[in-house]
Amino acid sequence: LELLGERGQGMAPALSLLIGSKRSSAPRAAPNAPLAAAASQALSANSVSSVSASAPAMAVPAPMVAAPVPVHNVATHDEPSRDSFDPMAGASSQQAPARAEQRTVQVEGALKHTSYLNRTFTFENFVEGKSNQLARAAAWQVADNPKHGYNPLFLYGGVGLGKTHLMHAVGNHLLKKNPNAKVVYLHSERFVADMVKALQLNAINEFKRFYRSVDALLIDDIQFFARKERSQEEFFHTFNALLEGGQQVILTSDRYPKEIEGLEERLKSRFGWGLTVAVEPPELETRVAILMKKADQAKVDLPHDAAFFIAQRIRSNVRELEGALKRVIAHSHFMGRDITIELIRESLKDLLALQDKLVSVDNIQRTVAEYYKIKISDLLSKRRSRSVARPRQVAMALSKELTNHSLPEIGDVFGGRDHTTVLHACRKINELKESDADIREDYKNLLRTLTT
Repeated sequence: LELLGERGQGMAPALSLLIGSKRSSAPRAAPNAPLAAAASQALSANSVSSVSASAPAMAVPAPMVAAPVPVHNVATHDEPSRDSFDPMAGASSQQAPARAEQRTVQVEGALKHTSYLNRTFTFENFVEGKSNQLARAAAWQVADNPKHGYNPLFLYGGVGLGKTHLMHAVGNHLLKKNPNAKVVYLHSERFVADMVKALQLNAINEFKRFYRSVDALLIDDIQFFARKERSQEEFFHTFNALLEGGQQVILTSDRYPKEIEGLEERLKSRFGWGLTVAVEPPELETRVAILMKKADQAKVDLPHDAAFFIAQRIRSNVRELEGALKRVIAHSHFMGRDITIELIRESLKDLLALQDKLVSVDNIQRTVAEYYKIKISDLLSKRRSRSVARPRQVAMALSKELTNHSLPEIGDVFGGRDHTTVLHACRKINELKESDADIREDYKNLLRTLTT
């Protein structure tokens, strides 16, 4: 009765009347007046009949609520696709009045989410290069032959390298082949948020049915599942159900799945059931091709030497590369000038200054020494043990790739060594990157650290 009184004054949410959630002391407008009124009227009738036996009980029919159904729509070019999880989906129409009223109020706070399949991310506009060739081929195989290709497909690599583009491209191709396919793309944090809301609304079974009924589940950045035990538990069972049902699963992460701390071993093991592919930072030729393609899409004349200059200076990832190009295009448009190397220097002067600071030989030596846990003096010494010689060669190769210093200049800052020693180091590291996975990984990590 106290709650009913507060409800009439807008002091208590309708959900409090049914599940006894903590009341708010601040006045709060009912989000849906007709639903709140129906709930209050029904509860008032029950309360009056229990207080006075002589008073006739008020008969209030249970409100009829149509249970919403998850909708999977194909995105248009102007708006994203919407795939809504509703915890009331699939509710039985054979409900007792009190249960129907409770579910009516839950509909008022029904769990909804929007999934995005970006129609601009396709295989046709994905620039393929040596760094992403295998990932692109695997994604195409899954898109063209789902359920019978690689399941799950796990793509990993640093930020801004094209993992999400490939994931959207698969989803768009699946919908192109079958417009009625239930393709759901979402970030791992959305999965966690949906699960939490489903638990709050006592609708976990509806949550399970929704995610286990899709034809393809595409989840980005699964490293955010780390140390979320309840989320991992639910995803584990969802993952198993999808694979047993022959439904496609595609996952991405910023690192190799075995390296994700806080992720259960049973999940790491299952991620290895399909195909795991790395997406590497693009090499120079691919960066130039990306810039030329983006400029063509923007209908901007980008000279090849200008694209080459930007690609040489921006090495970290595709996202930063595109961001730099947008700045150059905007500068060209506002100033009414053609794109030249001089204009690029003006447009990106702060970014280029930061890059120059990051990739000085001194900083390369410091970064390599920290990475291999040796002293800078060791890199400059005459010691030839492999534990010192190999890091020294890596540092020389990085200096050659990332700076404009000549071979003799690099040799001088590495303890006065001859330019032929530097040349040998560069050739040796290039050979080892092809044959030694550890050196390849070390070089990639150092390159990312120095250019990001």
